[in-house]
This record gives sequence, C-alpha cells and structure tokens, in this order.
Amino acid sequence: MQQHAPLAKGQPEPTVETSASLPLPQPKPGLRRALVAFRHRNYRLYWGGQLISLMGTFMQTIGQSWLVLQLTHSGLQIGLVGALQFLPVLLFSLVGGVFADRWPKRRVLLVTQSVEMLQAFILWALVASNAIQLWQVYLLALLLGLATSLDQPTRSAFVVELVGREDLPNVVALSPYYPPYLLEAPFDLSAYSYYNLLTLVVACMHANIGEG
Repeated sequence: MQQHAPLAKGQPEPTVETSASLPLPQPKPGLRRALVAFRHRNYRLYWGGQLISLMGTFMQTIGQSWLVLQLTHSGLQIGLVGALQFLPVLLFSLVGGVFADRWPKRRVLLVTQSVEMLQAFILWALVASNAIQLWQVYLLALLLGLATSLDQPTRSAFVVELVGREDLPNVVALSPYYPPYLLEAPFDLSAYSYYNLLTLVVACMHANIGEG
C-alpha cells in the first residue's frame, strides 16, 4: 500500500473531486446549445410529462367551451366559463407563488396534478353518461382554475431546482406550451376529457423524478 508523507503544520488537506462535484459538460454551439437543458435527466422526464399533460388540458379547455355552446348557444356563457377558469389564475397566482417557495415543490405538483386529474375524470364521467349540466361545467372550470393558480407558479420555481440558473433561459425557450392541433379531428368532449385524464396520469408518474 502506498504511503503518503505527513502534511506539514498549517498545510491544507488535498481535496478529492467526486462525480457530484464535477461540472456538467459544456455544450457545443449550434443545435446542442439550443437543447442544453436536456442534459439534465430529471428535466427531460419533467418536460415530457408536462408536454403530454398540457396537450390534454388545452384540448379539454376548448372542448369545454364547445360544450357550453352546445348547451346554451350563448357567447356570453362561453365567456363566463372561461372567466371562471382563468380568473383564479390571474387573482391567486401571486399567492400561489408564495406557497410554492415555502412548500416542497414536488409534493405540491403531485397534489395539483391529482386535483386536475380528478376534475378531468368527473367531467368525462358526466359527459359520457349524458348527465352533464351547465352549473357542473362552471364548478369544474372553477376547480381547474384554482388548481392551476398554484400549479403554474410551482412549476416555474421547480425547473430552477432541476437545471439550475445557468440553463434557466433555455428552459424558458423549451417550455412545452403547444396549441391543441388535434381539435381538427371530429369533436367529442368525452374523448378529449378521457385523453386529458390519461395525460394527467402520465404527468403524475413523471413527477416521481429524483427518486432513487
């Protein structure tokens, strides 16, 4: 066994670099630089789950407005259901951001995604059974808005923990907010709600990142 000479008095001990302390590989210019945030495995899992979940949520939101139009044939009612869904985000997102900074972000996301999954399941069950009524749509839209008012600021803060501040600008560019192009298909709100339910299940599964 190799013997090391004793250190002189006052001489600092040598440091040993571990894999956790080694810096991440620096990306090369070009396409790799544009996708630099994907070098973090946890962010890749998070991004994929959010992409699937948001597609389902957008599809259900537009389908929800279409349902109100079928029930009431009133543009005013469509605006009201949209206000019930998005006003909580406008009014309570600042408060949600305060809670997001104080509470464990991963657990908060599991709760908010589970609430959205429950909302999607109830809407699908009511539409599929032809038992849906206008007041139920309003109540479910409000529930989705309240959950989103906490979910959105928590997601914004959570990505900083996943990639660090260095890659945060790239995360903003890669934010998976895409329009629901699948609405070009024949309209069926029960199918859209069911698809959204499945996407939220996937999102909750992806929220287990960082385990193990």
